[in-house]
Amino acid sequence: MALHTQQSLSGFIASDPQESVTENGDTRFHARVGQPHFRHEYSGSFTVLEPTFHDLVAYRATAERALTRFVKGDSFVAEGYVRTFQVEHDGETAQREEFVAKKIGHDLARTNYQVDRTHRDVSKTARDTEVEHEAAHTGSRR
Repeated sequence: MALHTQQSLSGFIASDPQESVTENGDTRFHARVGQPHFRHEYSGSFTVLEPTFHDLVAYRATAERALTRFVKGDSFVAEGYVRTFQVEHDGETAQREEFVAKKIGHDLARTNYQVDRTHRDVSKTARDTEVEHEAAHTGSRR
């Protein structure tokens, strides 16, 4: 089976996250996010450049969780896709884009946190399931 990949975005939450509701009644998370940029110098060092700013949205359960977990300044990693759309302002039509996060979490390299596993069945880990799946498809056990 082919490896499934999606676009990713990492950066920091640059604005206070906003909650809204779509026409369908779904929860929507919106935040302006910043992406740091660096220039690699001939000496091997890096020069910090100005960040760029973009719109990030999430919907439904992902939005509800993001609204309770993210605040301005948090570093994140998200998986999803870029959506381009048109907006009209003062009679002018312009194209905008936003990153639609299907999955989002704090950036492990830049965030200290604790994981709560109380909701998980500890008798069967993801690794156990992987080994069982592999054995079923290869006819062998580890």
